[in-house]
Amino acid sequence: MKSYLKIFASLAVGVLCTALVARGLDGPALKTAFGKLSPSALALYGLTLAVTHFFRAVRWRYLLRAIGVELSQGRLLAISSVGFMAILALPFRLGEFVRPYFVIRQRQTRMSEVLGTVAVERIVDGLLVSSILVLTYVLAPDAFGKPVGVLGGAPLRGFAWLSLGLFAGATGFLVVSLLLQERAVGLFLTFSGLNRIAPQFAARIGDRLLALIRGFQSLRQPRNLLPFLAQSIVYWGSNGLGMWLLARSMGFPLTPVAAFAAMAFTGVVISLPNSPGLVGQFHLGVVAVAVGFLGDQVGHSAGLAYAIVLHAAQTVWYVGVGLIAFRFTGGRKSSFREVVSASSQVAEPTG
Repeated sequence: MKSYLKIFASLAVGVLCTALVARGLDGPALKTAFGKLSPSALALYGLTLAVTHFFRAVRWRYLLRAIGVELSQGRLLAISSVGFMAILALPFRLGEFVRPYFVIRQRQTRMSEVLGTVAVERIVDGLLVSSILVLTYVLAPDAFGKPVGVLGGAPLRGFAWLSLGLFAGATGFLVVSLLLQERAVGLFLTFSGLNRIAPQFAARIGDRLLALIRGFQSLRQPRNLLPFLAQSIVYWGSNGLGMWLLARSMGFPLTPVAAFAAMAFTGVVISLPNSPGLVGQFHLGVVAVAVGFLGDQVGHSAGLAYAIVLHAAQTVWYVGVGLIAFRFTGGRKSSFREVVSASSQVAEPTG
């Protein structure tokens, strides 16, 4: 029942976002915008995707090292590629468990600890994209102050500050949890009432939470944290650069500031419980920024065409690379569906 509810909720999110983007659609203008796309534009964007993919994958090694896990670069690339495909394809971010599952199959650590490194990765990414969003707001305040129809008439600036506040708070939670550890877990179990209601279950939850907090160890180790941060900046920088270059190649008048704003806002939108394939959410993020910077007419025509091409290119890339990589992660012995199912089971509170 829980799985069906998640699927229904993710589909509802996708349908709602698609409906918001489709309002005011200009069909002929959209067709004209597609006509400006060339193979050379896609090839150039593919090069930036390769750089983005590489740094997104290999930076994880520094978080894993902090908990005593060592993987070769080839193995790390293969595991990450399959994981990225799963995150893109599966609803409600269920694919987040796939990468940790492949790591624990080597018996080096527990699922909870690896999930802790994923939590650090997600929060750092959220903090970076939120900071980029606020920076682009500072550089282009007029664009962020306009009412955006696809967002219910709300301006982009409110979302920029809200996302920064949320991820800054999450970062503070990581630091406090790491400093207090057992005390923080004890307070949680006491105030939640689990110690009184279900003491045996509370003990399992407490053990898992402590393991999860141990996954935050990279925050204590500059030799691992600093390279991770540096490669994360390269990853997001390459991502934004690729988006700008693709826009230029399509004749879409997106400035570098607008391209990075579109990347950051889309990153914030898809960090929420996602629809399958990010359909609707991804397009909403790009179109909302295009409308803010260039107006409704351009945003709903060339902006939507650009969002569709961008999403299609990323989907083909991540699914294609993921399927190839799956053959090097034990894909001959199990199906992708079996891996997803097993990873979700291991991620349960007893894992």
